[in-house]
Amino acid sequence: MSINWTRDEIILACDLIRTNNWNGLDEKDRRVVDLSSLLNESPLHPVELRDDKFRNPAGVARKTWDIATQHPDYTGQKTKGNKLDAIVLNDFLSAPAKMQTVAAAIRAEILRGETTLPNQDDPYAEIEASEGRLLLARHLKRERNRGLRNRKVESVKKAGLPVACEVCSFDFGETYGQRGLDYIEVHHVLPLHASGPTTTRLSDLVLLCANCHRMIHHGDPWLTPKDLKSLLVQTP
Repeated sequence: MSINWTRDEIILACDLIRTNNWNGLDEKDRRVVDLSSLLNESPLHPVELRDDKFRNPAGVARKTWDIATQHPDYTGQKTKGNKLDAIVLNDFLSAPAKMQTVAAAIRAEILRGETTLPNQDDPYAEIEASEGRLLLARHLKRERNRGLRNRKVESVKKAGLPVACEVCSFDFGETYGQRGLDYIEVHHVLPLHASGPTTTRLSDLVLLCANCHRMIHHGDPWLTPKDLKSLLVQTP
C-alpha cells in the first residue's frame, strides 16, 4: 500500500536535493540510503501500515526526482508527484536559510526518538504548520508542560499583572470566580524550528484564553499575538 509523503518527509527530501544542486539522486547514492533509513525511524506513519517497500531507497530516489522536476530551471518532462512537492520546493527557494534550519530540526527530532504525535481526539490534531508535524508535536508538548505554565503564571502575578489573555484580556477568574482563578493557557511565541531542545525562557511564553490560542494556530502561517489582537472586532 502506498503511503502519501508528509510535509516533514518532503522537507527532508527537498533539503537533500538542495545539496545536489537541485538534481534528483540515484537509489544507490549513500545520501538516499541514509534518508531512507531516517524516514523509517520517524513516527510519522504507523508501523502496522508500512510494507517492505516503505520509504525504501528506490522510493526515496523517485521522490527526489518528483521534486527536482518541479524546479523552475528544470527543462525536461516533469514526473508525477503530489502538490506538496512544488509547495515545499517553493518554500526552499523563497526562504532557503529558514528551510535548511527546519530540515535540520526535523532530522534532529527524528534522531531523538521521543516524539509522540497528537491523536485524532486532540483538539489541536488538525493544526497546519509549514514546518511539519514533528516540530508541531514538540511545540504542543512544551506548551502543555504544567510546570512551565505554572512558572509563567506566577511570574505574571509577581509583576502585579492579571492572569488574563494577552490578546482579548479575558480573565477566567473574573468570569467564573474561584473555579476560574489562575486558569489560562500558554503559547510559545518562537517559530517551531527556532525553539529547539533548549530551556524555554518565560519571556518566550504568552498567556492566552482557549479561543485566542486556537485562533493563533488556525491556518498557516500562524499569527503572532499582536497580529491576532489587531483583528479583534471593536464593539461600540
